[in-house]
Amino acid sequence: MKKIDRYILFKFLSTFFFCLILLTTIVVVVDISEHTDDFVKSKLPVWRIITDYYFGFIPRIDAMLFPLFVFISVIFFTSKMAGRSEVIAILSSGVSYKRFMLPFFAGGMILASILWVGYQYVVPKANFIWGNFEKKYVDVNKGRYNANNSYKQDIYFKLNSDSYVGIKGYDTVSKTGVGFFVQQFKDNKILYNLRATNFSWDTAVKKWHLQGVSERRFLEKSETVKNSEKLVMTYNFKPIDLGKDEYLKDQMSTPELNQFIRMEKMRGSETLSSLLVERYNRDAVPFSVLILIVIGVSLASRKVRGGSGMHLAIGVLLCVVYILFSRVSLVFATKGSFSPWLAAWIPNFFFGLIAFYLYKRAPK
Repeated sequence: MKKIDRYILFKFLSTFFFCLILLTTIVVVVDISEHTDDFVKSKLPVWRIITDYYFGFIPRIDAMLFPLFVFISVIFFTSKMAGRSEVIAILSSGVSYKRFMLPFFAGGMILASILWVGYQYVVPKANFIWGNFEKKYVDVNKGRYNANNSYKQDIYFKLNSDSYVGIKGYDTVSKTGVGFFVQQFKDNKILYNLRATNFSWDTAVKKWHLQGVSERRFLEKSETVKNSEKLVMTYNFKPIDLGKDEYLKDQMSTPELNQFIRMEKMRGSETLSSLLVERYNRDAVPFSVLILIVIGVSLASRKVRGGSGMHLAIGVLLCVVYILFSRVSLVFATKGSFSPWLAAWIPNFFFGLIAFYLYKRAPK
């Protein structure tokens, strides 16, 4: 790495982290002003609000705005270089434009890797902290803490390839329920039927306790019936699967989300599209950092009247279009029949073409 590479990389990364800290501070101040009433109603001390809310909110919001922070940093620093004729001097010395972009791309790889790791493991933990606070103190109608929403009724799903589960009622707080049954079929014929009047989750052994159990096995020309007062069973679902809310998918690490998606595919869940969109987004958003860097450098390396202000205005406009494009495609995937993978990646494909065009048009 040459001296000019170290200079560009250091200035790029330092500008990014300065931008990150500055804009995060502004966002937190705005959020405090909006949630002051909620904080007062919660009756929590300041340190609890910081640990129970902002330790989740800050990583969450930084991950959402991370590509925008990178884009603004690239445009701001590169336009300053162009304004001081540094870009002209570098290219006039015989350095190719591709070689000039190398330290920017190296910095982009570092930042994209940080964001990727964050989306896989850190952000889900932050969403768990933030989501629990939101459900308890801010938006109680969306979480399981609301008394009216803690009791689920008429739950049906696929247990495996030939078995189905039905539940008449389940309380997500006490983890108990009534009217539980399991039915197993083969060639459109029922082979096994289990019914229990009550059931509950044993946290210690991580198994289901069934009470008032009746098991019927259907043979070719007869059937057997077995009644049990209590029965301990292991099934491939847990209380978290029965108490789903809109925060759940955001709070799972990627390995947990992958496992959850496999189970929901087998069960034929109606929420599968939103789960797949969340999973694919965790790879697509970090990759967008590299695309935005190419766009930012290609735009800002040209010296124009108006300086960095003009570049920033164009850059922010492109970011707004990117976000709108992404939101629209996600809506089509979750509410329609659009492919979740395409919904997550099509903004990158579209803006990748823009990045290629701007790169070819950049001053060489």
